[in-house]
Amino acid sequence: MASAAEQLAGNLNFGAFSKATELKKRIWFTLIALMVYRLATYLPLPGIDPVALNQMFEQNQQGILGMLDLFNGGAIQRMSIIALGIMPYISSSIIMQLMTSMSTNLKELKKEGEAGRRKINQFTRYGTVVLCLVQAYAIATGLEQNIATEPGMFFRMTTVVTLTGGTLFLVWLGEQITSRGVGNGISLIIFAGIVARLPVAIANTLDMSSKGTLGGPIFIVFMIAMVIGVIALIVFVERAQRRVLIQYPKRQQANGMSQGEQSHMPLKLNTAGVIPPIFASSLLLMPMSLAGFASADSPEWVTTLTSLLGPGQPLYMILYVAGIVFFCFFYTALVFNPEETSENLKKYGGFIPGIRPGKNTARYLDYILTRLTVVGSAYLCLVCLLPEILKAQYAIPFYFGGTSLLIVVNVTMDTVGQIHSHLMAHQYEGLMKKSKLRGGKRRRR
Repeated sequence: MASAAEQLAGNLNFGAFSKATELKKRIWFTLIALMVYRLATYLPLPGIDPVALNQMFEQNQQGILGMLDLFNGGAIQRMSIIALGIMPYISSSIIMQLMTSMSTNLKELKKEGEAGRRKINQFTRYGTVVLCLVQAYAIATGLEQNIATEPGMFFRMTTVVTLTGGTLFLVWLGEQITSRGVGNGISLIIFAGIVARLPVAIANTLDMSSKGTLGGPIFIVFMIAMVIGVIALIVFVERAQRRVLIQYPKRQQANGMSQGEQSHMPLKLNTAGVIPPIFASSLLLMPMSLAGFASADSPEWVTTLTSLLGPGQPLYMILYVAGIVFFCFFYTALVFNPEETSENLKKYGGFIPGIRPGKNTARYLDYILTRLTVVGSAYLCLVCLLPEILKAQYAIPFYFGGTSLLIVVNVTMDTVGQIHSHLMAHQYEGLMKKSKLRGGKRRRR
């Protein structure tokens, strides 16, 4: 089955694309919104000493701060007004999804449709504000030690308000991209931050290779081959499906008996997509980002915990894998309910050949989905841990690894798919208008 990108490339008609006014408006809106996001990363916090900030970042860029700076597009290195990034919103989304699965009231609220979804989104935003206030205050306290030009309560208050407002601005911008642009706004903001750091990462890698500290040209060729191989693996697995055959019985019609129909229920190998690595990363990075801004006089246990949970460390990898596996199963259970699916099939007369409708169908679908999720979680762990191991062994000077590649490739595929859908909808509307015009001319005759 051809992917959306292949279909778009095969059916692309530049004449039709130029006539798709609505699609062009959406693309331009998305590009302008991402430009606004990139400009915001260059607006610094008030009261920050840039020299002291650069010294602190150079000492910690290979640790937690370096990884956070990748997802924030350089906002932490410049300590901009959006230094917190979008991670508080993602963390709040995780908390709300966990509470929805455990709370009966939230489950009922979710079943109310669009109105319930809006209320849950509102609760997520409230949670984002709370997390931003806590993280921003901790960062302000850490910056006050050596980086603030005029430390004091006024500096703390302005830093907390500015950082919280910056994150809420990003959430609003992401929602605007989703509703008025192309693609998922939150994912595109993370995508833009990662891609923006890519030229700097490539330049640092080539510089270290020329100095002989990274293994020379052979190692660079090996890295390029590894990146291409990981991209190919991601594309292959993300397109992989397990098609479950669905049979519909013969139906009695006015002109006789109709033939029974067959269809397929596509179950993706990686149903959870890129959500598990993002959620696992955000949970690990949220407390460690606060420790990264801690002063040198912080307790010894904070320093020990920061070193143990640093990227490439065994404890970090173990917790990272555990988080990926947990969120793979958790998110898959949220988006696909075997019992509800089996009831819908039974309601419309559909059944899986050889499986009784009802509970047996639900067990069969749950069995297939569990096996797929095991393979999908293993694939995600492999893709996300391989660059971490290479970085720990060979000191690769950037974080454009498995998680970053996974986000970039998935977001690109989803965005291309939406562009293809908009273009097909526009062409379909054009065909409908032409058919109506032809029908009108025939009636006049």
